[in-house]
Amino acid sequence: MLEEVLIRHSAPTLAGLKTANLFWYSWESREEFENSLTFWKGIFQEKGLDITIMRTTDQRALLYVNRRKKLEEDLSREKTRGMLKAKGYHYSDAKEAIRILQNKLQTCEKFPHEIGLFLGYPEDDVEGFIKNQGKNCKCCGCWKVYCNECDAQKMFHKFKKCEVVYEKLFLKGRPVQQLIVAA
Repeated sequence: MLEEVLIRHSAPTLAGLKTANLFWYSWESREEFENSLTFWKGIFQEKGLDITIMRTTDQRALLYVNRRKKLEEDLSREKTRGMLKAKGYHYSDAKEAIRILQNKLQTCEKFPHEIGLFLGYPEDDVEGFIKNQGKNCKCCGCWKVYCNECDAQKMFHKFKKCEVVYEKLFLKGRPVQQLIVAA
């Protein structure tokens, strides 16, 4: 069920701690998946979130869950705009930037590592990852850290705690809709 996967892979975003999450979702019935996705799009829209299919294969979809306002803020920072422009992103708003990323995910052979900017990762860490080709990081958690290790470790701990709490609440019967912090 999609709600189970949302809890497992997007708790920090649902809680308002993180800009976005990206994860694969496998389905048995494409029609059931599309109905479920339509339902969640409605719920998310009411709460200031969005869910987008970034890529599909035969029986799975790469889903991108984000907090619209936070993503808009992240993508309008000067350094982020410059980094994305250097990677071929010319956009006026977050929706347009997402469409460019979506196109890259569907058509490029190489994974677009600037995706970290769409997930709320620190610009310096995304830059460090690209420059070092994923090697030589100070530590690793939700992302590879190249700059402020102490702050990153605190965030990783916060995200993990959120995931544990959300999973416990969900397993005790709390509906996902009640766990989403409105923007």
